[in-house]
Amino acid sequence: MEDLRTRLASGAAWVGQTKFLSIDGHGGSGKSTLALYLGEKLEAEIIHIDDFSGWDSPPNWWKKIIQNVFMPISEGAASITYQPVSWSADHHPAPVENQPVTPFMILEGVSSSRPEFLDFIAFSIFVDTPKAECLRRGIERDRVSGKSEDELRALWHGWMAEEDRYFSEANPRVHADLVIDGTKPFDAQIRV
Repeated sequence: MEDLRTRLASGAAWVGQTKFLSIDGHGGSGKSTLALYLGEKLEAEIIHIDDFSGWDSPPNWWKKIIQNVFMPISEGAASITYQPVSWSADHHPAPVENQPVTPFMILEGVSSSRPEFLDFIAFSIFVDTPKAECLRRGIERDRVSGKSEDELRALWHGWMAEEDRYFSEANPRVHADLVIDGTKPFDAQIRV
């Protein structure tokens, strides 16, 4: 198999002078971990879907990614600035300011390979992890929020129902250029 850098470079979609890689999958599947690994290897900046979509985001939240990420880069911006969404009443994220635009960039998160983004994505990866493991990881990760396990479980079940609708409609696993097992080491599955 070719290495990822070669496959990404040969992808047809360009956004300005940048090639975008999307990493999709269920919440808790390992997308962020894979993005950090590939970001380091590819010297790529990472755009997190979670900066644009939260627990209560409106259905058209994805338009903000096109407006604040893809469009400025397609027009030659050397950096981008945007305000991440708040995930709770006590969550007040700082703006992302002057994030560098790099030759390869990673769009990471649930629905990062949605149909509305396909003209901007050169290569897509789907991280395939059993839903029970995603739920376990998600609850473990979100314990820092101070919510009880019951509250977290309810939030995650609602979130997973929304994910299921997206996966049913867009079928990102089937359309992915590469499917990675989220329960196995990434460096054993992909060459960069």
